[in-house]
Parts: sequence; structure tokens; C-alpha cells
Amino acid sequence: MSSRSASWSQPADYRIVALGALAIAVFIGSWIVLHHGWLARDQIVDTPVYQNYGDAIVHGQAPYRDFAVEYPPGALVTFAAPSLFSNEGDATGYRRDFGTLMAACGIALLVGVAVSVMSLGFGWGAAAGALALAALAPLLLGTVVLTRFDLWPAALAAGAMAAILSGRLRLGHGLLGAGIAVKIWPAVLLPLTVAYVWRTRGRREALVCLGVAAGVVVAVVLPFFVLSPHGVWTSFSRQLSRPLQIESVGAALIVASHHALGTGATMVSSRGSQNISGGFASAVGVLQSLVQVGVLLGIWVAFARRDRSREELVRYAAAAVVAFIALGKVLSPQFLIWLIPLVPLVRRWSVAVLYAAALLLTQAWFPKHYWSYALHFSQAVTWLVLLRDLVLLGLLVALLRPAREAPAEAVARARPQASSSPA
Repeated sequence: MSSRSASWSQPADYRIVALGALAIAVFIGSWIVLHHGWLARDQIVDTPVYQNYGDAIVHGQAPYRDFAVEYPPGALVTFAAPSLFSNEGDATGYRRDFGTLMAACGIALLVGVAVSVMSLGFGWGAAAGALALAALAPLLLGTVVLTRFDLWPAALAAGAMAAILSGRLRLGHGLLGAGIAVKIWPAVLLPLTVAYVWRTRGRREALVCLGVAAGVVVAVVLPFFVLSPHGVWTSFSRQLSRPLQIESVGAALIVASHHALGTGATMVSSRGSQNISGGFASAVGVLQSLVQVGVLLGIWVAFARRDRSREELVRYAAAAVVAFIALGKVLSPQFLIWLIPLVPLVRRWSVAVLYAAALLLTQAWFPKHYWSYALHFSQAVTWLVLLRDLVLLGLLVALLRPAREAPAEAVARARPQASSSPA
């Protein structure tokens, strides 16, 4: 029996189902721990903003037309749902219900990871490691997971990857389109998944899958765009035109240079974040965006020209999202949630270690020491932020590093092929 068929045998599936159930239990335990003790103190929350949106929607106001919304239309359900079950103005009740919704998204994410693990044919040990990293990632990152809606698009991305890896290509692209409508970042996966389908199932199926993803995005966004074209466009343009945020690698280098060389740095609050101001910072932001686009294009082209195995799809998908995060002008702590559906699926110990380190380094300063950095450029926190950003760049390198060939494979590749024709 081949290794692939063996990996799909019923006992192996049952073992991974059991591991998935255990991972969900670990995740729930981590979620509870985050609500207690020193971990729960000094939180920086976004739920008041979400509650304002949700209460307005529940009371009949139209998003984008009657009030401005910073996020794409697919995110609205996560704002409105808690308002249906809590009284207007009840911040405690809203936050509790929002947290419950995000916990449900986290569980759905883990189910998607478990299905992906089965599709990739992971053995017992590899499956346990992948699911453990995914389940513990929220605890390693900290309380930011409780009050941001990023587990919702991450769950959709996990479902999309699970469906694609298990051969349900159109369903996977539908879920990917839904994720794009919630938060733009899953769009960096679309060129990879379409290329994968093109090579494995042909051009026609690839175009159908692309159409499914685009159709879902249009179905979600179009009604709100018809209602208020300017409001919807503004929500997207605000995200794309944000200045250099203080946690990005460019900003961290500027602040570190301020400490090491006395070059100076100035923080201004705008667009809902704290940013580095000045002409040099703007130039760094433009350069960083150009590098980000160039690296993403390189990842997409490199994947399109390589063997399109499922393992390669997962590795390049993780690399694309890491590049989008690490090289972007904005690098908020919750962005690391986006990697939970992808990084644990890459079977490289260096990748897992670097991702865990990035999560822990983020929690080392956020939220407890964030304002010391943002308002006063605390030197100790500056080096933590810069180290976290450099670890993310190291994670990108680890993901893009070619796999080492086994000695037998290398010899076979180097040996001249015997001619089949007579001498």
C-alpha cells in the first residue's frame, strides 16, 4: 500500500479526529486562561468600535451610507451579531458575546486545520505538532485575540485551504472569496490557489474557481456599493493608504535609529493607529510597499513555475501571507492570527519555532507596554518590536528556503539519464 493510501486509511483518520478534538479542548482552555490573572490586565480593545457599528445596524441604520465603516462588508456580521443578544450600550455584554463568537471561529479554524492535516497525509507526530501549534497560538499571542475579529477571516481561510487540499476546489474558492470580502488579506492566496488548480485540473476549472471567488466577493460587496459607492470605496481606500505604522519593520528601524544614532522620530495618531510622521517615514513607507508587492509577485511566479503539490501550495501560501504582514506599512499584533491556518501545516521545525517566537515576542510588549513605545519610544520595547519584525522576516526566509534533497535523490538527479536507443 502506498504512503498516500495509508495516510487515508480509516485508523489514521480516526487518530487525527481525536487529535483535532484534543486541540479544540486545548484552545478552549487557552481561551479561558486569557480571561484571568495578569494576562487579562491592561488590555487594548476594539470592541467599543465594533459595538457602535453593531448597535447602529441593529437599529436600522445602513452601513457606509448612514455611518462610516472602516472594514469591508463581510466583517459586518461579526459586529451586528453580538448586538442582537446584548442591550444597547451594554459594553460588558457585547464584549462577552463577541468573545463567544470569536471562540466559535477559533474552533472552526481548528477543524479546518485538522481536515488539511488529513489531506496532507500527516503522520501521528506531525499532526499532533501542527494542531498543538494552531491551538496554542492564541495563548502565545495574548489577549488581542479576544477583542479583534480576525479569527473570522482566518477561519474562512482555514476552511478554504481544507477544501482545496481535499479536492473540493470550488467550495474552497467560495470560502476564499468570503474571506476576501471580510478582510482583504486572503486575496494574496488567490493567485496561488488558481495556479494550483490550473496545473492539476486544467485551465477551465481554474477559471471557474476564479469566477466562484470573484462571484462571492461581488455578492457580498455589491449591495453595499450600490447603497453607498463612496462609503464602500472609502473603507477600502483608507486601508490601502494608511501611513507607516509604528510596529512595521520600517518604523521600528526608524525608532531604533533614533535611539542608536540620534536621528529623531515623531509619532502622530491617525487612521486609527499610531504612525511615524515626516517625509523620510513616507519615503520608507513607499519603498516598503514596493518591496512588499515585488516579493508577493516573486512568490506567485515562483509557485506557478514549480511543482504544484499540496505541500508546496501550503508552503507558498504561508509565505505569501507572511510577506504581506512583515513587509506591509501596517503590522498590528492581530495580523499574526492570519498565519494560524497556514504556518502549522508547513512541516519544517524552523518555521514552527520562528512563528512561536514571533507570537511570544509580540505578547512581550503588547498590550502592556504598547503605550510606552507609542508615546515615549521606550528603548527596551523598541528592541522587542524590531526583534519581532526581524523574526517575521526570518520566518519568510525559512518558508521560501528550498527543501534539501535526500542524498539518493541528489545522486539520481546528477546522474546522466541512460539512452533508450541502441548504441
